[in-house]
Amino acid sequence: MSDCGQRWAKPRVILVATDLNDLERLMPYAIEQASEAGARLLLLHVLSARAAMGVDAAGMPYYDTMSVVEFAERELLAWSERAQLRGVLCEAVVREGHPTQQIATIIRQFQVDRIIVGTRSRSKIGKLLIGSVAEQVLRSVNIPVITVGPEAYLPEAFGERNRVVLLATSLRETSRPSAALACSIAASQNTRLVLLHVLPPAHEMMRDGLMTGLDSLAMHELRKLAAETGAGCCAAVEPVVIHGHPVIEILSESVERHASLIILGATHRSAFENFTRDRIIYRVLAHARCPVLTLREPLEEPVALAAERTAIEQR
Repeated sequence: MSDCGQRWAKPRVILVATDLNDLERLMPYAIEQASEAGARLLLLHVLSARAAMGVDAAGMPYYDTMSVVEFAERELLAWSERAQLRGVLCEAVVREGHPTQQIATIIRQFQVDRIIVGTRSRSKIGKLLIGSVAEQVLRSVNIPVITVGPEAYLPEAFGERNRVVLLATSLRETSRPSAALACSIAASQNTRLVLLHVLPPAHEMMRDGLMTGLDSLAMHELRKLAAETGAGCCAAVEPVVIHGHPVIEILSESVERHASLIILGATHRSAFENFTRDRIIYRVLAHARCPVLTLREPLEEPVALAAERTAIEQR
């Protein structure tokens, strides 16, 4: 694994970008990850002009930046102290400005290796949401982003022996960088790694003259990837193909196998440029019951899968 990949797998600095309302949800994961990796935590809250707006006795609006900053600092300091009690170095930072721009600045300034952000699943009208800041971060940064949704549970809920890291890959890319990252994370957590690829329904593939299940080209590629990946780390690697809808099968498999982390394979930049509620990544982020790690990195598609994929996508 490259130096960059090693830092992604074992980060030295983890950034938690918070709106303060999600600290109860984010911090248990952040403290656990920092403790496992021996990393330093940075807690960042970006103050917007609207949040600092107050109203005086005459009903006139005014900016009360000082009190809002003090409140944010108190909230972050309380969690910093909790992290330090667990032996994790933790620093709180409050900035003013645009959240995404400030996050980018912090990444450069502190050489951040991983980001943790919160998501939300549905609005009152039932529309899928992950939150504007989380979405902008996913689109703009080139380091691993871990999102924690409102349905996420702590790994210890199922016991250490049952935990797995689940890498869901489309095999649209070579998948090797994300597989190497996933394997290193699984090894650091002393868990198994499951490589998952979701194929279309078997009857559709048979209709198109394509091999299905264990005989498919996808399974052939997964087995090769599992062998190469397992040779590079200590974790046990299991290749799995399932027929069905990608979102349903990824979420179902993660629950059934008690996944402590879902990793979505390295994805083309274009996949992040047009986020809609129908995209796999978007829906998995919105409904996952464990944290989800995504990596924004363009890679090439394996030649061996070109014919299979072309036939599937032309239906």
